[in-house]
Amino acid sequence: MPKIVDPGARRLEIAEAVFRVIQRDGLAQASLRSVADEAGLAIGSVRHYFRGHDELIVFAMRALGDRVEARLLRHLPELLDPETPRSRRQELTEALLGELLPLTEQTCAETDVWLAFSAAAKYRPDLAEEAARTHAGVRALVRRVLEGARGAGGLLDLDLDVETERLAALLDGLAMAGGRTPPELMRTVLGRHLETLRHPGSVTK
Repeated sequence: MPKIVDPGARRLEIAEAVFRVIQRDGLAQASLRSVADEAGLAIGSVRHYFRGHDELIVFAMRALGDRVEARLLRHLPELLDPETPRSRRQELTEALLGELLPLTEQTCAETDVWLAFSAAAKYRPDLAEEAARTHAGVRALVRRVLEGARGAGGLLDLDLDVETERLAALLDGLAMAGGRTPPELMRTVLGRHLETLRHPGSVTK
């Protein structure tokens, strides 16, 4: 009896192989052949799921963004619940935003791969569209977090447009510094920045 393969799961499996090749050897080395070898598949199997190299790379970039987004969204219900204590909300805020930083083995790998995609997006319109979508998504999430904090009374009366961009730029900068800045220092920098946005005394309420 032939083995039944879930096409969606197989496409994601191949995308994971793309990530590993990029992190180890760089985006330029993520050919259909090298990705097929990494995934333990025949190149014909990869071509069965993707019409060509460009489609594979765009799918992998989108899959990475979707994976990180899903992880971020898991923090939101409790974070935005008005019944959540401020001290817990602050902890959740730092945990959520920390998902965008190279603080763990997994997020370090994701950051390496994402930066490779972003660099290529400067010259590839198909990747530029995905990069723009993620750029906008991160800023929308940051603004939502700041709006929730202000609604709960834990945020100073600041210009949210400016503060959204300022916080997003800080996250971008720390992500690019991964490997040169220790994780604990990145956590401290993020925490200190968030402290500048809070009402005095909001930590203990």
